[in-house]
Amino acid sequence: MSYYDKNALKLAHEYIRANVGKRDVTVDATMGKGRDTLLLAQLSKKVYAFDIQERALELTRERLEENGVNNAELILDSHHNMKKYVSEAKCVVFNFGFLPGGDHTIFSKPETSVAAVKAALDIIVPNGFISICSYYGGDTGYEEIEALLAFLKTVDAKKYTVMLQSFYNRANCPPIFIVFERTGE
Repeated sequence: MSYYDKNALKLAHEYIRANVGKRDVTVDATMGKGRDTLLLAQLSKKVYAFDIQERALELTRERLEENGVNNAELILDSHHNMKKYVSEAKCVVFNFGFLPGGDHTIFSKPETSVAAVKAALDIIVPNGFISICSYYGGDTGYEEIEALLAFLKTVDAKKYTVMLQSFYNRANCPPIFIVFERTGE
């Protein structure tokens, strides 16, 4: 496997494709423009997708309709409230940062992002996983990535494996790919 043409999102999608099946329930915790929602809907039985911006729901709904997908539930609420809607899932996907091409004053925050990851840890089933792409730097994100990295160190190593991949020698704060795998207890 070569990494020269990879980025965090490509790594996340490869991992998701290899580990999600048609019987699985999945969560797109940060739906944005609906790319991950569409991928999860195509791979799984059902996807719950969250965002706090009405525009994200509109863009995602359009993307799903264009692709003839109808197994997604779009939820206008913060990702840290996912346990109100979902009791268990095989996969939870996050893209931390702001809506691409959207309002840069609206972005994920450390306190709700860490709370959302904690909620995801509670709902993923044995042998399930959490995928995170962290887009940090620029106007936003340094506080969030610092809080997230500090939290990663506290996750129970007997119950979860946490792996972080970074393109360390690429310029301008390249996105980081993080995956949590729950053991098959």
